[in-house]
Amino acid sequence: MKVILITGASSGIGYDAAAALAREGHKVYAAARRLERMEPLKEFGVVPIRMDVTDEASMQAGVQTVLQAEGRIDVLVNNAGYGYFGAIENVSMEEARRQQEVNVFGLARLCQLVLPAMREQGSGRIINVASVAGKAVLHYGGWYHVSKFSVEALSDAMRMELKPFGIDVVIIEPGAIGTEWGDIAADHLSESSRGTVYESGADNMAALMHYAYSQPWLSQPSVVTHAIVKAVTSKHPRVRYRIGRGAHLMVASHALMPDRWWDGVNRIFLKLKLPGVNGNR
Repeated sequence: MKVILITGASSGIGYDAAAALAREGHKVYAAARRLERMEPLKEFGVVPIRMDVTDEASMQAGVQTVLQAEGRIDVLVNNAGYGYFGAIENVSMEEARRQQEVNVFGLARLCQLVLPAMREQGSGRIINVASVAGKAVLHYGGWYHVSKFSVEALSDAMRMELKPFGIDVVIIEPGAIGTEWGDIAADHLSESSRGTVYESGADNMAALMHYAYSQPWLSQPSVVTHAIVKAVTSKHPRVRYRIGRGAHLMVASHALMPDRWWDGVNRIFLKLKLPGVNGNR
């Protein structure tokens, strides 16, 4: 049995992973701002705790809750995060900073808080949920991509630093997953672009995102959960778990294409007209 702290557990991937890890017999502490949405997890033995990864006192209290109850933390799963899409020019610096605070600095601070205990026990595992968005950039996702590129670099640095202490660092890189994330990011894109020179292209992109995230062929949160469970339980976990339909193709295409070709393909994609999207026939 491992003692696991997982953030962003009130919905989607985090909720699904918390339940799955508890069913595997682990002691799971599920953290999120909305405590009431995690109440059903109690039936699996999960312990919900309120935590805001942008609030220092909240993070310290959450980590101490686990350490006082269990005496150790074996695994930290940094899953909390969100996507706010919009042209770099349009997204306010306040919103840009908030996205980095949640997706990057909250993650980093939680690592700092759990590492002393992991080093003392001589073992531990940090699993950071990044994204293929940390490898390739799409239209209007600038600040979100900044955050996920940062998680990749931060994870690589920690992996090298922490190996001598018996602590593994693993990166989960999902592609498009069928959660509410896509619709929320698309709504943010429309909101941030309204009344600006980017509105037309952004509205088309938002419509395409709504369309894509409603398709039955999209990978479901369970594929990410499966990767997280493997990363937790494997004796020798992989450094990266790239999962979900299209994830490998996207990263490989970005790596092989000249930059201007990638830009051109994205411009074509931005103008793509699909049946039923924005009134197209």
